[in-house]
Amino acid sequence: MKTNIGIKDKDTQAIAVILNKLLADEHVLYVKTRNAHWNVEGPDFHAQHLFFENMYDQLGETIDEIAERVRSIGHYAVGTMKEFLELTQLTELRHGKNDSQGYIKELLSDFESIIVYIREQIDAVGEKHKDAGTEDFLVGVMEQHEKTAWMLRAHLR
Repeated sequence: MKTNIGIKDKDTQAIAVILNKLLADEHVLYVKTRNAHWNVEGPDFHAQHLFFENMYDQLGETIDEIAERVRSIGHYAVGTMKEFLELTQLTELRHGKNDSQGYIKELLSDFESIIVYIREQIDAVGEKHKDAGTEDFLVGVMEQHEKTAWMLRAHLR
């Protein structure tokens, strides 16, 4: 059944493209965070293991919310690794060591890239495409990521 929420089809299509790119970025970041959780080593292992676990749990919730937002505006969420890797701006590049500082630097860079992407899309979603709901949703995701980025920066020397 066609979605009738007061936003033109061409606008929901453009918003779905924005959200699906964000979904891809979030999913790649989720996988990288799981990798950090599984493979971190060093004297701070236990604390960092738990820190990364909390982070990927939150990312899992964010991923679900983004996919559901795509569906709520009448489109389909991407859902395969192939699609995620085609759409993401992030890389799977690793720093080479399994220490927390290296993982934190990588994850911080990715969080900041996503924050910049969201910030660049907020006005287009709200003003150009007339979707205040998705605009508000994106602001919430951005704020959440800004807090996580601050916490990651606080770990760095």
